[in-house]
Amino acid sequence: MKSIMHKKTDHTCYLCKKLYFDNSFKTSLQEHHVFDGPNRKLSEHFGLKVYLCLNHHTSGKEAVHNNIKNMRIIQEDGQRAFEKKNPDLNF
Repeated sequence: MKSIMHKKTDHTCYLCKKLYFDNSFKTSLQEHHVFDGPNRKLSEHFGLKVYLCLNHHTSGKEAVHNNIKNMRIIQEDGQRAFEKKNPDLNF
C-alpha cells in the first residue's frame, strides 16, 4: 500500500521537512513503518509509512530508531492520518 502520509516521489525526508522545513531532494531514502513490531503489517496495510534520510531513520541522535521523541512525532502524525482516512473504523 502507498503511504497515506508522505509521497516517495517527492524525494524528501519526512522529518527533515517537518522539523527543519528542508524540502531538498534526497538521493537516498528509507521506508519507515510508523508502527513496527507486531503492528508492522497494519502499518503496511493502512499505508502508515514515511520515507526518511539515513540520519533520521537509523543513524545519528535524531534517528527514529534512536530518538523516542522523533518516533512519537511520526506515530502521532500516523494516528491522525489514519483517523482522517478511516473515520468509521474503530479498534
